[in-house]
Amino acid sequence: MPDDVQPALLTHLAKRYAHLKRSLVRVLGNDDLAGDALHDTYLRLQRQEEREAILSPTAYLLRMAVNIAVDMQRRQGRTLSSDEVDLLVELADPAPGPAQVAEDRSELDALRRAMERLPQRRRQIMLLVRWEGLPQAEVAERLGVSVRTVENELKRGHDFCARSLKRQK
Repeated sequence: MPDDVQPALLTHLAKRYAHLKRSLVRVLGNDDLAGDALHDTYLRLQRQEEREAILSPTAYLLRMAVNIAVDMQRRQGRTLSSDEVDLLVELADPAPGPAQVAEDRSELDALRRAMERLPQRRRQIMLLVRWEGLPQAEVAERLGVSVRTVENELKRGHDFCARSLKRQK
């Protein structure tokens, strides 16, 4: 597994455990089976060696846990009813579809073009505050301007980008 994928999935599983378990209980109809499946999912993730980037960790973990639960039920000699199979097949993938991805890329491209039209200092302030997450005071110090100037430039940049994106629609 690439160095960052396995820990990210394990962390996501730990942080979203309650949500994942509730979803599994709805699908499987059994609290104990859902807990056992999530536990086995955690163990299986720790043993995996190769894995490409995961676009939707929640959907990936749910699918993995459901598959493990199905395997557990098979080993126990219990088969799934057709209703249970239908529920598993209909398990929603929260990842955006192709249309949403295309729309998001278009909006991102429009934002990039709007940012390119900003004056250099305004663009730099927008990137430092919004992209890099720096506090406005630190940006002011770094650029040698007042915090008030950073606030004004940030507001003007936001307003300009909002108008530009609104015109695109």
